[in-house]
Amino acid sequence: MFKIRPVYDVRLPADQVAVTRVQAIMHERFPLLDATEIAQLPDLIANPFLKRYRSILFVAENGKAEVRGFALLCHFPDLDFCYLDFISVSLRHGGGGIGSALYERIREEALALGDTVLFFECLPDDPALCPQPDILKENKARLAFYERYGARPITGTAYETPLTPGGDCPPYLVVDPLGRRLKLTRARIRAIVRAILTRKYGDICPAEYTDMVVASFTTGDLALRPPRYAASETTAPATTMSRDRRIALVVNDRHDIHHVRERGYVEAPVRIAKIYKELERSGLFDELAVHHFPESVITAVHDKGYVDYFRRVCAGLPANKSIYPYVFPIRNAARPPRELPVRAGYYCMDTFTPLNGNAWKAAKRAVDCGLTAAQALTDGRRLAYALVRPPGHHAERKAFGGFCYFNTGAVAAHWLSRLGRVAVLDIDYHHGNGTQNIFYKRDDVLTLSIHGHPRFAYPYFSGFTEETGKDQGLGYNRNFPLLERVDGEKYRNTLIRALALVRDFDPTFLVVSLGLDPAKGDPTGTWSLTARDFAANGQLIGRLGLRTLVVQEGGYLIRSLGINARSFFQGLHTGMARDAAKAAQR
Repeated sequence: MFKIRPVYDVRLPADQVAVTRVQAIMHERFPLLDATEIAQLPDLIANPFLKRYRSILFVAENGKAEVRGFALLCHFPDLDFCYLDFISVSLRHGGGGIGSALYERIREEALALGDTVLFFECLPDDPALCPQPDILKENKARLAFYERYGARPITGTAYETPLTPGGDCPPYLVVDPLGRRLKLTRARIRAIVRAILTRKYGDICPAEYTDMVVASFTTGDLALRPPRYAASETTAPATTMSRDRRIALVVNDRHDIHHVRERGYVEAPVRIAKIYKELERSGLFDELAVHHFPESVITAVHDKGYVDYFRRVCAGLPANKSIYPYVFPIRNAARPPRELPVRAGYYCMDTFTPLNGNAWKAAKRAVDCGLTAAQALTDGRRLAYALVRPPGHHAERKAFGGFCYFNTGAVAAHWLSRLGRVAVLDIDYHHGNGTQNIFYKRDDVLTLSIHGHPRFAYPYFSGFTEETGKDQGLGYNRNFPLLERVDGEKYRNTLIRALALVRDFDPTFLVVSLGLDPAKGDPTGTWSLTARDFAANGQLIGRLGLRTLVVQEGGYLIRSLGINARSFFQGLHTGMARDAAKAAQR
C-alpha cells in the first residue's frame, strides 16, 4: 500500500526527508543528470522565482513514510500550462501501479490549476532517431503508457531537432489535453515552447536554436501523432478528488454529551450537526478518525491547577446537572474556596459558562480533534478542519468562559510551533481573549483577531488596539475591533490588512479560529455577512498558500450555519488550489 502526497516546500522535517530520498532516486534512475540540478531540488521547490515557474513535488510513500517514487510538476501560471519534469519509481519498487498513480495525480493537479494543458518530453520510439535497441524498447513502453491517457507527441515541428548535429535520441514534445479539446493559438503555443526552452533548458539551448524551434510552430492547431500502442484511450482525468487535495476533517464525535438544556443557552449540539450535513454535500472533505493525546498537551498551554480543578469538579457532578459560577474572588484570589462548585468563580470569567459531568470529556475530546487535524498538516495535508464543540478561543491560560473550557486552537498552535512559526487568525465575532492571553509574551506565534469592539461586545475587557503584546511578544498581537454595523465589504477590507501581517510574518502554519457569528441575524452578533461574504473571506485566506488548520468556534444562527460554513470552505479550497501559485509568482 502507498499514498501520494504533494511537497510544496521543505520547511517540515518529514518533507526534508522526502526530498532527500527523491534526490537519491534521481541519482539512481538518472545517472547522467547533472548533480548540480539534483542538489538544486530543495531550492526549486521552495523558491518559485528561481526559474519563473512553480515546482510541485509529489511523492509516493508506503505506510512508514518511505518514498517509493516521485513526480515533479512545473506550473507556469502566466501561460496557464504545466510541464511534467520528472516521473520515476525507485529500482527496487518498480511495478505495483506507483507510476500510474503518480501520473494520474499529476493530471488531476494540472486540471485543478485551471485552464491549463500538460506538456512533457519523451525520448523517441523511432529507430531512425534512437538506434540503441535497449533504449528504444524503454521509449516504446513509456510512450505506450502515456497513450493510454490520450497523451501523444506533437508532429510537424522542429522540436526533436538535436542540439548538436548528429546527436541521437532527441526528445519529442508530448501533450496531454487532459480529456479536453485543445484550444491553442499560434501565439500561445509559441510562448509555451519558448518558456520551456528558455526557463527550463535555457542553460543548454542557444538563443538561435530556441528561435528556430519556436518558429516551426506555425499554427495553434497542433498535429498529434495517431496512437500506435493503445487500443483505447483514457482521455479524462478521474472526476473524484484525491485525498491529499481534500480538506482533512476531524469531528468531535462526543460533543453532544455536553448538552446544556437551559433556556437561552445557544451553544447547542445542533450546531455541529447542521455544519456537518452541509459539508457532506460539498465533496471537499476527507474525514479522519480522532487520535488520543496525553493531558500534557493541554497543560503545556493551560495552568495545571486549572486543568486539575476542571477535571475534578466535572468528575463530581452528574451529567444532567449544571452549575454556574456565581462568586468571583476578586479581592482574595490567593485563597480559593474549599468546595469545588463554589470555586468555579476562581477560574471563570462570566456567569453563563456552566460546569457539568460531561464538560471535561467533551472539551478534552475537542482538543484531541484539534491535534489530530494539526497532525494531518504535519503529515502533508494543506488544509484541515477541526469541527468541534465546545469552542475554545475564550479560554485563557487559567480561566474558562464564553462557553469555552480548553483553547483547542491555542493547544494546536503551540503543538505546531515546535516545527515553525505559527500565525493564529481569529475571525469570530467576539475577541479571542484566551488566545491573546496565552501567547501574549511570545514572538513565535502571531495572534490576530477581528471582532466587535469590546465597548459593546463580549468579553468587554480585552480586544483593544493598544493590546499589542508584552516583553518578547511585543508587536506580535494585533487586534482589529470593528463597529456595531459591518457588512461584507468593510469586513474584507480589515481582513486584507490582517492577512498582510500574516504574510509579512511568514509562518509555517496558519491556525484560523472560525466563528460563523459575523453572519447576518446571529443572536450573539450585530454584523451582516452573507454566505457569499464567507466564501470571499475563505478565498482570501486560502490565497496565502499556507498549511492551514481551521478550528470551529462560534456561530449560533442555526438556519444559516451550515451554508455559511460550506461557503467558507469552498472559498478556502478554491483560494488554496488555484490562486496560491499565482500569488507566489507575483
